[in-house]
Amino acid sequence: MKVYSYSKLNDFGQCKLKYKFRYIDKIIPEIETSIESHLGNSVHKALEWLYKEIQKNIVPSLDKLIIYYIKIWKENYRPGMVIVKEGATEKDYFERGIQFLINYYSANKPFDDNTLEVEKKITINLDGKNKVQGFIDRLVHNLETGEFEIHDYKTGNTQPKKDHADKDRQLALYAIAIKERFGENKEVVLVWHYLAHGKKLQARRTNEQLEILKRETLELIRQIENEKEFSPNKSFLCNWCRYKNICPAWGGDPSKARRWTDLKKNNLKII
Repeated sequence: MKVYSYSKLNDFGQCKLKYKFRYIDKIIPEIETSIESHLGNSVHKALEWLYKEIQKNIVPSLDKLIIYYIKIWKENYRPGMVIVKEGATEKDYFERGIQFLINYYSANKPFDDNTLEVEKKITINLDGKNKVQGFIDRLVHNLETGEFEIHDYKTGNTQPKKDHADKDRQLALYAIAIKERFGENKEVVLVWHYLAHGKKLQARRTNEQLEILKRETLELIRQIENEKEFSPNKSFLCNWCRYKNICPAWGGDPSKARRWTDLKKNNLKII
């Protein structure tokens, strides 16, 4: 049984060469994680902590939530993180995360929506031979409607668009897993929280749409397994790519890059 993550499928769709560098060549990126990624991870971990406390019947104060965020930010911050936005600083992103949490906390307290799980690992069986694995930011069972809700947090500056909710593959795949667990006829609502804009988008998928998605995902896996060239796809997303410095499309040389297999062979570790 082959297991694909959503991020693995998404990387191939964004740039085939990036996929090859990461999953086939197993190249160790020299570029540090971007500050945008660090912001997203820090906010996600803070909200994960918040809801885990709530599941213990403890509702932390906003101050405690911010203190936890600051702790996570400092523990995982590394000097030299890429900042794509010209003129922006580490302090700008740090403060943006605080504002995200203040706005989210104010809009969602007293947090009584019956959250079942946070960072829930799920697996979707596509055809008995291929699976897709992922993590749901937060799973809710709405006791008023009987619906299950898959919540996802977005920390980027991208403006929320309804067509994204209608076309998004990630949460729709996760909906398949929830239906497999709780019943095919259960209604599942897909919910995106755009924290930078204080907006929320919702969408649903019919069982017929989910079956089509399964077939499309299997076709994507077939393309991955049959791919020979792995050509680069030069786009604005390259600004956040950790392999940009070795990418031939940007004048780089991947032959000089370090690989995980080389470290393993020589019993070396990355500090």
